[in-house]
Amino acid sequence: MNAENTSRGNHDAAASAAEIVREYGPFEDGTSVNGVTYDGKHVWAAVGPRLIAVDIESGLPARTLERVGDAGTAFDGTHLYQIAEARIDKIDPATGQVLHSIPAPGNGSDSGMAWAEGSLWVGQYRDRRIHQIDPETGKVLRSIESNRFVTGVSWVDGQLWHGTWEAEESELRRIDPATGQVLQRLVMPAGVGVSGLESDGAELFYCGGGESRRIRAVRRPAAATA
Repeated sequence: MNAENTSRGNHDAAASAAEIVREYGPFEDGTSVNGVTYDGKHVWAAVGPRLIAVDIESGLPARTLERVGDAGTAFDGTHLYQIAEARIDKIDPATGQVLHSIPAPGNGSDSGMAWAEGSLWVGQYRDRRIHQIDPETGKVLRSIESNRFVTGVSWVDGQLWHGTWEAEESELRRIDPATGQVLQRLVMPAGVGVSGLESDGAELFYCGGGESRRIRAVRRPAAATA
């Protein structure tokens, strides 16, 4: 590990209510949504025993891959990455074939995952950390600490966001990737969990809903898009 940032987030960061603009599901396959990503056309959801590509217009499953998804899901523009137990699989989305596997940094305690800057960014739920890792070897390059449990992870326009779900409360948080300081908070409605997080690259976040078996589209605040 080249560097480790130990600064913790700031509870006083600006907070606003999350605006849920659409819901997808519930999906009948599996018991929960464990990770989400976006390929420019479909939202991919790790729903228990398989990966489901959801059409964002109709809200219906368009494709299914028989790949176990225990936690975070990511897309690098060509391939899917999926946490399965203590490993991360690199998957061909056209065939479902696993092309490569690396150890997951949490050895089974991992949560969300995102692709950015040629790296995978993997959340560790109870350790309250986000690790930047080498997608070829799994080597941890650096770590960022949070002051809340980490679920989903997403990069958009150079901004690092992560989901939290703790004590029946969930938020989307924008943090400083250098220090871990919390810069902005979107508070989800009571009883609504966040089990995965991805941006559409524009004005929406897609949030996994855990055992609700739903995906929720949340509006990205205008102040954060500048």
